[in-house]
Parts: sequence; C-alpha cells; structure tokens
Amino acid sequence: MKTVMIAGAAGFAGRHVAAEAARQGAALVLMSHRRTPDRPGAGPVRFVRADLAQPDSLRGACDGVDVLLHCASLIGGTPEDNHTVNARGTAALVAEARRAGVSRLVHLSTASVYGRGTFRGARPEELERSPGSPTSRTRAAAEDAVLAAGGIVLRPYLVYGRGDDWVVPGLTRLLRALPGGTSSWDARLSVLSVAELAALMVGVGLAPAARLSAPVYHAALPAPVPASELLRAVAGVAGLAPTLPELSPAQARDLLREDPEASRALAMVTTDHWFDSTPIWTDLGRLAPGTAQDAHFPRMRAWYAEPAECA
Repeated sequence: MKTVMIAGAAGFAGRHVAAEAARQGAALVLMSHRRTPDRPGAGPVRFVRADLAQPDSLRGACDGVDVLLHCASLIGGTPEDNHTVNARGTAALVAEARRAGVSRLVHLSTASVYGRGTFRGARPEELERSPGSPTSRTRAAAEDAVLAAGGIVLRPYLVYGRGDDWVVPGLTRLLRALPGGTSSWDARLSVLSVAELAALMVGVGLAPAARLSAPVYHAALPAPVPASELLRAVAGVAGLAPTLPELSPAQARDLLREDPEASRALAMVTTDHWFDSTPIWTDLGRLAPGTAQDAHFPRMRAWYAEPAECA
C-alpha cells in the first residue's frame, strides 16, 4: 500500500483526488490549512494542518509519504498573496517533499499559464507559456519548482463537477446577462469533469515510471466540445430556456462591456481552447469516458444540486 499525500485536500479538486486515491486503496495523508477535510472511505488516513503561506508549518508534513499530489493554489487575491502561496509556498512544499524522500510529485496546474490566444490541438511541448495575470504567473512559477524537482504537471482547461464555484456558475451568469441565444457559437474547448481529473491525477501518481512519457500533460477529454454544447448544458442546469435573437460572440462582447464578471466568463468560450490530451490517456492505458455530451453533461444537473459533495 502506497501512502499518498494530497495538498489542498479540502478544496474543489483535492476532495475528489482524495476520494479517488482512497478508492484505489492508498493510505492517505490529507493536508489542509483552513478546515479538516472529510474522511474519504474507511482506509488509513492522517490529517495534516499546514499552510503554503507559512513554510515553517510544512516541516514534517511529507514524512512517510510515497506520492505527493499537489492540488493547492490561490486563485485571485493580491499579487503578493499569489506569490506567497503559489510560488513560494509550492517551492517550500517541494523542498519538504525532497527532504522526506517522496518518490513521485504531481502538481495540478492550469492551461491559463499559456495566456490569451487561440489553441488548436497542441501538446505542451509545442506551446510557450505566456501567463497574463498574477495568479497565472505564480502558478507557472509553481510549475517550475515542481519540474526542477523531477515532478509532473497536469494542465486542464475547463473543469466542472460537484464543488465547482467558477466554471458553471460563471457561465450561468453569462447566459443570464445575454439577451439572446448562443446556439451558433463554435469555439472548441477542452473540458473535463473533476472526477475524471482526479482519476487522471491519481493514475499519474501511482503509475510505474516507465509508463509516463512526459513531464507535462494536458488533462481533458480527447475530443473538444463546441461552446454551444457546453452552454446548452449549463442552461439546462440553471433552468434557462433558449432565447432569441441569436447573438454572435462579437455582439455579446459589445453588450457585456459594463459587466466584467460576465465578460470574463465570455472569454472562456469564444475562441478555440483545445489542447491535445491524448498522451495522458495513452500512457495510463485508460480509455476516455466518451464525449462530454455523452459522459458528462447528462450528470451535470445532479452534480450542481449538491455542490459540496464528491462524486
């Protein structure tokens, strides 16, 4: 039995990663700094109270750990807080993991480190990072610390599921703000449910080293989903009926100039953000669970009915 530590175990992704690691029979070390994570399953669990913003609190946290799955990050806040948690805190956690002899380190990052642009089917080695916000810049710095220590980085784009308070809530706000329909929006997007993301992350953490071919993986379903399909699914979750007239993305941008929150959500779905994730599925010997429309979207209403629970 391997001992797997989840940093950020009380967070959106971390809760699902802990549940998946327990399902696969690992002994768990659950790290959080604000609240005690729920106990996922009946297996052995050790709880660690530590804070990336306070490096001294990390001493001894990784003792006895075989695999560290790093899901903790600060999104938003001041540039100084982002640096303290994401950059400096990750560097301190990596140093502690190395001191403790952790054999595998996997870090959950984000495709936002690429910055603005159009992305069509590229793999990580084909792209340059160009983060545009303090959060993305410091998460790129966190990646650097992990990669320098021989760790592995996963970069998802849009992740949704139980506990999500960003993607589907943001797109719901967008749809409520628009006085028209989005059925013609054709931007292709990389998407993944948080439960599938957890399975990929635990899979990379526990896989034999010879199976893993890259230090950085995109984490998404192999087939991109059109923005119109994603927005239709979100409308179903929110109980929103189709509206007319049909709007183009350009018209939507003009209409939402005075609504920064809806504009941020709009930016997620109006240009292609499709990243090739085939290598992670191939390396883990897993078949992707169908398309988002088939595998994920029919379950979205149930996921968002109880957002605090894991699948």
